[in-house]
Amino acid sequence: MCSLVAASAGISLFQGLAMRGAAQDAADQAYQVEVAGVANAETDKRNKQAALMEQQSDKEKTSAQDKFAKSIDALRARASLLASERSGVSFGLILQDNERQAANYRESIRQSLESARRQHTRSIQQTEAQYQNIRNQYRSQTQQAYNQIPSLGSVLLGAASSGLQTQLSLNAG
Repeated sequence: MCSLVAASAGISLFQGLAMRGAAQDAADQAYQVEVAGVANAETDKRNKQAALMEQQSDKEKTSAQDKFAKSIDALRARASLLASERSGVSFGLILQDNERQAANYRESIRQSLESARRQHTRSIQQTEAQYQNIRNQYRSQTQQAYNQIPSLGSVLLGAASSGLQTQLSLNAG
């Protein structure tokens, strides 16, 4: 009778330890998936941010070239007007209008570039947020897997409970 109680408790203990080992293996595997997933997400974030930086750099170069070209156009127009040897109030107004148009164009480029910089900053922040979200999802899955591992105390308690139930059922029968 005592050997039957011990066998029942031993089987229950063995089952509990096997379940604990399987849960530990699953949690370890979830951790490995997390490490690989976070590394991939970080690489993806870096690649996206590098592409965004390159786009921003191209926009800034193009804007600088446009401003330079418009300044040259304004200087050519001014030189052309001065070469025409005109004078008077209307000539002065034409020169001022030419300068105003060039200044307006440069301001328009500056404002577009500033808008592009703000959008660039938002895009970088978005890639960071996406990375953090992916990292947090993997972390949560790993924590859930580790939370599924039964404690050694609960395994021992289950084995003792099984032995006690066997003892009680033998005593009742």
